[in-house]
Amino acid sequence: MTPLIPAGRQIIESYGEGRFRISGTAIEGSILVFPDRTLPWPVDSSEAITPESLDEVARAGEAGTVNVLLLGCGQRMAMVPPALRDRLRAAGVVVEPMDTGAACRTYNVLMAEGRQVAAALIAVP
Repeated sequence: MTPLIPAGRQIIESYGEGRFRISGTAIEGSILVFPDRTLPWPVDSSEAITPESLDEVARAGEAGTVNVLLLGCGQRMAMVPPALRDRLRAAGVVVEPMDTGAACRTYNVLMAEGRQVAAALIAVP
């Protein structure tokens, strides 16, 4: 059974080979996905993730439109640095690290449930 997805919502249809397919559009490289938009994210490894690289997510948290960030760390989950976790927590966002594939699948489920979710996804080969 497939949940009914509201019109205009971003759905992660596929990932791999350094790109994603989001609601019918192919996007190269890492991305930030919000229910209403997808943005390029200039991060290519979990070590390159900084609080500043997630400013857009923090702003969405402060605006009350995102309260969960699924952090797709690439092929394997990585720990979230305390400074990053603290910055997002201060903005009202809980960060959940996981591998990129798991983050894609979890994002689609939570978004379909109407949750205030975003995903920061590192592209995988």
